[in-house]
Amino acid sequence: MRPRIYITQPVAPSAIERLRAVADVEFNPDPLRIVDKATLCAAVAKSDILFCLLHDRIDGDVIAANPHLRAIASMKITPSDIDVAAATTRRIPITVIPPLVTEATADINWALLLAVGRRVLEGDRLVRNGIFPGSQSSYLESAMVSGKVLGLVGGGGRIGLAVARRAQGFGMKVLYWGPRRLPQDKEQEAGLTYTTLDELLASADFVSLHSPLKPDTRHQIGARELALMKPSAFLINTSRGAIVDEAALATALVEGRIAGAGLDVFEDEPHVTASLLTLPNTVLTPHLGSAVRELRESMAHCVVDNIIAILNNQQPPNCWNPEIYSTKG
Repeated sequence: MRPRIYITQPVAPSAIERLRAVADVEFNPDPLRIVDKATLCAAVAKSDILFCLLHDRIDGDVIAANPHLRAIASMKITPSDIDVAAATTRRIPITVIPPLVTEATADINWALLLAVGRRVLEGDRLVRNGIFPGSQSSYLESAMVSGKVLGLVGGGGRIGLAVARRAQGFGMKVLYWGPRRLPQDKEQEAGLTYTTLDELLASADFVSLHSPLKPDTRHQIGARELALMKPSAFLINTSRGAIVDEAALATALVEGRIAGAGLDVFEDEPHVTASLLTLPNTVLTPHLGSAVRELRESMAHCVVDNIIAILNNQQPPNCWNPEIYSTKG
């Protein structure tokens, strides 16, 4: 009997084709629908391997839906929203993918920065509604980007450095803060100046967030931090939504304590704080960081590589809980 694989949303056809050569594959065909928990449990109950995406929550109930589940193959870099302990207790491998998303995430970071700073979406909406202010009208005057100060919070990692490289083309001064300072030669190469978090927030015209989500970084940017920012400054978040206290951000934007925000991630995805949706000084995208066709295809094939290894009774190349292979059953 061929193994059965369930995929929670469509992925690259070439990846599905590879899987169909070795297994029976079913998937949710609607890229606009995140499968609910009941549907997910029902699918897992009749599958040997679950192929899940970043937005899926794989809790203990989902894992328990099938006592013979062989693997949870995730298309994300860390198994957030997967009950790792429950899977490991049952010696179910959880697989992830390598950090392939650096350049694509830096691109969307800059797309948000430019769009909110230069009021691109507001201009787009006016044109679509038949409104065309004079070409030198003051109506949509916006922020300068070139030559301004960019502050990278948690900016010493892969994506922060990629954002910094792009900032060089705009002649920006780039400040960064993180729990670990880079070696001096790395700072010079990237054009970075290390400072404290509070000084970064007070000095930057654009504050860009790059911290990983951990217990100590949840709400790293809250009411106190937002109050330190300039009224003319913008907040850009392409890391994880819960890095920001979204309610505090919404209040700061409504009260005009900061100029605007560009957000690709949200605290309780797919839900977004309602007041953010009505503000003209926000640019909001639905977690598009890795939404590049070639990249997504590579990501899907990494998942397939993991799955094929498991089907061949081998340890997969990107196993999050490899201890299950060294522990005797």
